[in-house]
Amino acid sequence: MRGVIIDTLLQTSRYARLHPLFGRAFDFVMSTALPSLPPGRIPLDGDRLFVSIDHVDGRGRERARLEAHRRYIDIQVTIAGTEHVGWRPLARCSTPAGPFDEARDIGFFADAPETWVVVPAEHFVIFFPEDAHAPLGGDGALEKAIIKVQV
Repeated sequence: MRGVIIDTLLQTSRYARLHPLFGRAFDFVMSTALPSLPPGRIPLDGDRLFVSIDHVDGRGRERARLEAHRRYIDIQVTIAGTEHVGWRPLARCSTPAGPFDEARDIGFFADAPETWVVVPAEHFVIFFPEDAHAPLGGDGALEKAIIKVQV
Protein backbone atom coordinates (compact mmCIF):
# COMPACT_ATOMS: atom_id res chain seq x y z
CA MET A 1 0.00 0.00 0.00
CA ARG A 2 1.39 3.37 -1.03
CA GLY A 3 -0.86 5.83 0.78
CA VAL A 4 -2.32 9.15 -0.24
CA ILE A 5 -0.06 11.95 -1.50
CA ILE A 6 -1.00 15.62 -1.25
CA ASP A 7 1.24 18.51 -2.29
CA THR A 8 1.43 21.79 -4.21
CA LEU A 9 1.76 21.92 -7.97
CA LEU A 10 5.23 23.39 -7.49
CA GLN A 11 6.36 19.99 -6.16
CA THR A 12 5.12 17.75 -9.01
CA SER A 13 8.68 16.88 -10.09
CA ARG A 14 9.15 15.02 -6.79
CA TYR A 15 6.50 12.46 -7.82
CA ALA A 16 7.15 12.00 -11.56
CA ARG A 17 9.17 8.83 -10.96
CA LEU A 18 6.42 6.99 -9.08
CA HIS A 19 4.82 5.75 -12.30
CA PRO A 20 5.97 5.78 -15.95
CA LEU A 21 3.05 8.05 -16.96
CA PHE A 22 3.22 10.50 -14.05
CA GLY A 23 5.87 12.67 -15.76
CA ARG A 24 3.64 13.17 -18.78
CA ALA A 25 0.63 13.84 -16.57
CA PHE A 26 2.45 16.47 -14.54
CA ASP A 27 3.97 18.03 -17.69
CA PHE A 28 0.42 18.55 -18.97
CA VAL A 29 -0.70 20.11 -15.69
CA MET A 30 2.27 22.45 -15.50
CA SER A 31 2.23 23.52 -19.16
CA THR A 32 -1.53 24.01 -19.62
CA ALA A 33 -3.71 26.92 -18.56
CA LEU A 34 -6.09 24.66 -16.65
CA PRO A 35 -8.58 27.46 -15.77
CA SER A 36 -9.18 28.05 -19.50
CA LEU A 37 -10.23 24.44 -20.21
CA PRO A 38 -13.93 23.64 -20.57
CA PRO A 39 -15.42 20.62 -18.79
CA GLY A 40 -14.85 17.32 -20.54
CA ARG A 41 -12.32 14.63 -21.34
CA ILE A 42 -8.90 15.32 -22.83
CA PRO A 43 -6.99 12.27 -24.08
CA LEU A 44 -3.24 12.35 -23.50
CA ASP A 45 -2.46 8.71 -24.35
CA GLY A 46 -5.73 6.98 -25.23
CA ASP A 47 -7.17 5.05 -22.30
CA ARG A 48 -3.76 4.84 -20.61
CA LEU A 49 -3.72 8.51 -19.63
CA PHE A 50 -6.47 11.10 -19.85
CA VAL A 51 -7.79 14.15 -18.04
CA SER A 52 -11.36 15.00 -17.08
CA ILE A 53 -12.08 18.64 -16.33
CA ASP A 54 -14.99 19.19 -13.93
CA HIS A 55 -16.79 22.41 -12.99
CA VAL A 56 -19.11 21.29 -10.19
CA ASP A 57 -20.50 22.23 -6.79
CA GLY A 58 -19.38 20.37 -3.70
CA ARG A 59 -21.86 17.94 -2.14
CA GLY A 60 -20.79 18.45 1.46
CA ARG A 61 -19.18 15.78 3.61
CA GLU A 62 -22.49 14.11 4.45
CA ARG A 63 -23.30 13.39 0.78
CA ALA A 64 -19.80 12.60 -0.53
CA ARG A 65 -19.51 8.87 -1.25
CA LEU A 66 -16.43 6.69 -1.02
CA GLU A 67 -15.33 5.29 -4.36
CA ALA A 68 -12.43 3.18 -5.55
CA HIS A 69 -10.88 2.20 -8.87
CA ARG A 70 -9.02 -0.93 -9.95
CA ARG A 71 -7.45 0.07 -13.26
CA TYR A 72 -6.59 3.71 -12.63
CA ILE A 73 -4.68 5.95 -10.26
CA ASP A 74 -6.37 9.34 -9.74
CA ILE A 75 -4.35 12.53 -9.66
CA GLN A 76 -6.88 15.17 -8.65
CA VAL A 77 -5.82 18.79 -9.14
CA THR A 78 -7.84 21.66 -7.68
CA ILE A 79 -7.99 24.46 -10.23
CA ALA A 80 -10.32 26.86 -8.40
CA GLY A 81 -12.15 26.61 -5.10
CA THR A 82 -11.26 24.25 -2.29
CA GLU A 83 -11.80 20.50 -2.54
CA HIS A 84 -12.47 18.32 0.51
CA VAL A 85 -11.88 14.61 -0.09
CA GLY A 86 -12.62 11.82 2.36
CA TRP A 87 -10.22 8.88 2.55
CA ARG A 88 -10.32 5.35 3.89
CA PRO A 89 -8.03 2.43 3.03
CA LEU A 90 -9.87 0.17 0.62
CA ALA A 91 -8.90 -2.81 2.79
CA ARG A 92 -11.07 -1.33 5.58
CA CYS A 93 -14.14 -0.78 3.38
CA SER A 94 -16.67 -3.46 4.28
CA THR A 95 -19.98 -2.20 2.88
CA PRO A 96 -20.16 -2.02 -0.93
CA ALA A 97 -22.98 0.20 -2.21
CA GLY A 98 -23.70 -1.99 -5.23
CA PRO A 99 -21.56 -4.04 -7.59
CA PHE A 100 -18.28 -2.78 -9.02
CA ASP A 101 -18.84 -1.22 -12.46
CA GLU A 102 -16.04 -2.74 -14.59
CA ALA A 103 -16.86 -0.60 -17.64
CA ARG A 104 -16.53 2.65 -15.67
CA ASP A 105 -13.84 1.27 -13.32
CA ILE A 106 -15.65 2.43 -10.20
CA GLY A 107 -17.12 0.93 -7.08
CA PHE A 108 -18.90 2.80 -4.29
CA PHE A 109 -19.00 2.10 -0.56
CA ALA A 110 -21.42 3.00 2.22
CA ASP A 111 -18.54 3.14 4.72
CA ALA A 112 -17.59 6.54 6.14
CA PRO A 113 -14.23 8.15 5.41
CA GLU A 114 -11.68 7.82 8.21
CA THR A 115 -10.17 11.22 7.50
CA TRP A 116 -10.64 14.27 5.30
CA VAL A 117 -8.03 16.00 3.16
CA VAL A 118 -8.40 19.65 2.18
CA VAL A 119 -7.00 20.33 -1.30
CA PRO A 120 -6.89 24.07 -2.06
CA ALA A 121 -6.31 25.59 -5.51
CA GLU A 122 -2.91 24.81 -7.03
CA HIS A 123 -2.62 21.60 -5.01
CA PHE A 124 -3.07 17.98 -5.98
CA VAL A 125 -3.81 14.68 -4.33
CA ILE A 126 -3.00 11.18 -5.62
CA PHE A 127 -5.23 8.19 -4.88
CA PHE A 128 -3.97 4.71 -5.72
CA PRO A 129 -6.28 1.71 -6.19
CA GLU A 130 -5.71 0.88 -2.51
CA ASP A 131 -7.32 4.22 -1.53
CA ALA A 132 -11.08 4.65 -1.31
CA HIS A 133 -11.85 8.35 -1.63
CA ALA A 134 -14.93 10.55 -1.36
CA PRO A 135 -14.54 13.58 -3.65
CA LEU A 136 -16.63 16.75 -3.59
CA GLY A 137 -16.91 16.86 0.19
CA GLY A 138 -16.73 20.64 0.32
CA ASP A 139 -19.35 23.27 -0.37
CA GLY A 140 -19.47 25.78 -3.18
CA ALA A 141 -18.11 25.98 -6.71
CA LEU A 142 -15.14 23.82 -7.60
CA GLU A 143 -13.03 23.45 -10.71
CA LYS A 144 -10.78 20.43 -10.83
CA ALA A 145 -8.82 18.21 -13.15
CA ILE A 146 -8.94 14.45 -12.60
CA ILE A 147 -6.04 12.75 -14.31
CA LYS A 148 -6.59 9.03 -14.83
CA VAL A 149 -3.37 7.05 -14.99
CA GLN A 150 -3.65 3.38 -15.94
CA VAL A 151 -2.00 1.10 -13.41
